[in-house]
Amino acid sequence: MINKIKTKLYFLSLSIFIILIDQFTKYLMFNNYKMFINKDFLLFKLDFVKNYGAAFNIFSGSRIFLSLISIIFSLLLIYLILRKNTLNPIDLYSYSFILGGTIGNGIDRILNGFVIDFINLNIINFPVFNIADMSINIGFIFILYSIFKNNQ
Repeated sequence: MINKIKTKLYFLSLSIFIILIDQFTKYLMFNNYKMFINKDFLLFKLDFVKNYGAAFNIFSGSRIFLSLISIIFSLLLIYLILRKNTLNPIDLYSYSFILGGTIGNGIDRILNGFVIDFINLNIINFPVFNIADMSINIGFIFILYSIFKNNQ
């Protein structure tokens, strides 16, 4: 029983760590973007974009709708981490990464009305993104891995 509690706390702590890193990097970019903008780091450069929508700027201007989606998904993911009787680490990692990213972007959307994106890839033409977006995508990769692994 204690191991299950420690495990659940570990995965919630991972989400909190992701939120803190995401918010810290966005804070740095928001308050110092003139110093960081167009800094080139081989594979990517730093940019500054206010994203008023979701991924690829879909639902632009739908702040209330997107905020509600963030809250609902965050509550669902917290429930899955705390209540689901699975100790499959891949599933718990996926929920934790998606939760951290969802809350990270949700905080921006609720407090500012937009999400700060700042990572611009040099190697391919791709929309500007942030740490929370990376975390959500890592979580989805874990989910896909788990699905393929369980179907074999």
